Amino acid sequence: MLQHLLETTLRQTMNRLVRPALHPVIPVSVQRTLISQAYRSSVAPRGCRFQAGTLAGRPVIKSSFGQATRGVVLYLHGGGYIIGSAATHKGLSGHLAKTSGCLVATLDYRLAPEHPFPAALDDAEAAWQALIDEGFAPEHIAIAGDSAGGGLAIALAMRLRDTHQPMPSSLTVFSPWTDLTQQTLYSPACEPVLQARWTAKAATLYAGDESLRNPLLSPVFGNFQGLPPMLVQVGSQEILLNDAERLASAARAAGVKTQLEVFNNLWHVFQVHSGQLDRATAAVATAGLHIREHLAD
Repeated sequence: MLQHLLETTLRQTMNRLVRPALHPVIPVSVQRTLISQAYRSSVAPRGCRFQAGTLAGRPVIKSSFGQATRGVVLYLHGGGYIIGSAATHKGLSGHLAKTSGCLVATLDYRLAPEHPFPAALDDAEAAWQALIDEGFAPEHIAIAGDSAGGGLAIALAMRLRDTHQPMPSSLTVFSPWTDLTQQTLYSPACEPVLQARWTAKAATLYAGDESLRNPLLSPVFGNFQGLPPMLVQVGSQEILLNDAERLASAARAAGVKTQLEVFNNLWHVFQVHSGQLDRATAAVATAGLHIREHLAD
């Protein structure tokens, strides 16, 4: 009963505070400030440690919980490639550090419109290489991300494969944005977070002169052969439900071991409420298990 009330309260909060901030007429600079405040409600588990630094010349926050392990997660935050940061995602990255037993390195990749495609992808690839240079074996590195960061995680894996680089141990994506053309957006009865007009504007700002069908922008149009095991989580109350389902279908068709989880009556990147909402906590626990199970011994 209490969890149902909490879900209702959080849904209303997203609808009244977050969704209005994600309106295309609001300047990106203002949205960055508003969303950074909204993420204050996402709290890391007690005992989680954070270390700010740089990775491949970009700011990074490394989250850890308990004793150090052999694994690291390169985490790519969401925000339509135009907002968000490692700081906004400390709560989620902290819970993922706890459930995975890994160090979680959340990268502040460059954002559009100041830095359009392929800046974010270039930064993610450089961070991957920097982790290897720090001594992490590729099979001990997982890649994860949410929303735009989920799409970026898939795009990074595709680029690594296509350039004959070692692959990560696994991919974990929350509410991934994988089709920037938005031609098959889902239409839920309730969408507490995203507005299609805002995501359309964000897609244009990030893509610049590049075609939105470029698989490194919209991975759903790409080749999934040879990608590592993938976990995809999505809520039923979000316009990106089809993106997640099409991603999972394409990956499975290419022979990629893929687990798709659809959470009824939950919203875009509900995992940020881990530690408060039981179903969000359970989802991140599943993500941590997926990461642990695919790290090399």
